[in-house]
Amino acid sequence: MSFGKITAVAHYAPEQVVTNEDLTKVMDTSDEWIKSRTGIEQRHISSNENTSDLATKVGQQLLAESKLAAEAIDFIIVATISPDASMPSTASLVQAKLGAVNAFTFDLTAACSGFIYALSVADKLMTSGVYKNGIVIGAEVLSKVVDWTDRATSVLFGDGAGGVLLQSSSQGPLLLSESLKSDGSRSQSLTSNLTQPNSPFSKATQENDLFLKMDGRAIFDFAVRDVPKNILETLEKGNLSPEAVDYFLLHQANSRILDKMARKIKVDRAKFLQNMQEYGNTSAASIPILLSEAVASGTIKLDGTQKIVLTGFGGGLTWGTLVVKI
Repeated sequence: MSFGKITAVAHYAPEQVVTNEDLTKVMDTSDEWIKSRTGIEQRHISSNENTSDLATKVGQQLLAESKLAAEAIDFIIVATISPDASMPSTASLVQAKLGAVNAFTFDLTAACSGFIYALSVADKLMTSGVYKNGIVIGAEVLSKVVDWTDRATSVLFGDGAGGVLLQSSSQGPLLLSESLKSDGSRSQSLTSNLTQPNSPFSKATQENDLFLKMDGRAIFDFAVRDVPKNILETLEKGNLSPEAVDYFLLHQANSRILDKMARKIKVDRAKFLQNMQEYGNTSAASIPILLSEAVASGTIKLDGTQKIVLTGFGGGLTWGTLVVKI
């Protein structure tokens, strides 16, 4: 039977770094206020690169690292809530820039769970036996959807991209267990790009609301209440204990959330890798950026010996966990 195996990882962030101190020059905030509440110290902000540009840089690195020709790629999935456009898909733009002429492409929208959802979908494509090589990327330029007059949300987010190359393998399954969740009844807790009918025949009574809006308390409570349960349930599905996991790579939203997760799951906080202090919240890009950095540092080996929990949570509401062997 054919399985998918992560054979390469990569990440990219815009060169421009905006520190908390930089933000104090454009809004009423402070380094202490941001850092004490979130753990964030800085973020990368694009000056002229769009989402497809960031994703393409990741794709180029994946091809270079694997020494694989672009023509050998069968599919490209880009998880994003900040695409270049509604149409064409960001993935299609990446395909063109890479020269991956044989790949089919699509975007997936699941906010901060996007990479988790996309990797789950990609795994099913690989296990079908039809496809040999696929690229999954989480990429965001959130700076273009953030309301920079709203200090409660604008200080949280950053721009970046990360991704993985999946290749066909007979060495066993990538996913040991998984659980993906959604709750549309809580959808208004985190929104972006709300649009209304607009035609000579429409009777819209509300205006478009294009900026990202968040009920911070509701999202925090959701994360610390629902997500640990999801992680434990997914581990139980795979007959695994939390102690059997080498590392937990969760969406990088807030260091206090990770603190609470570790306590609820009853594992050493050191197993929860963290980099939001450098990148801020990059939504669908946060987990693959963290994974790429962990591989680059030697923390994660990609030699098939480690069990890793990947968990996303965010708008939709969406959340989900993959237990992977990589």
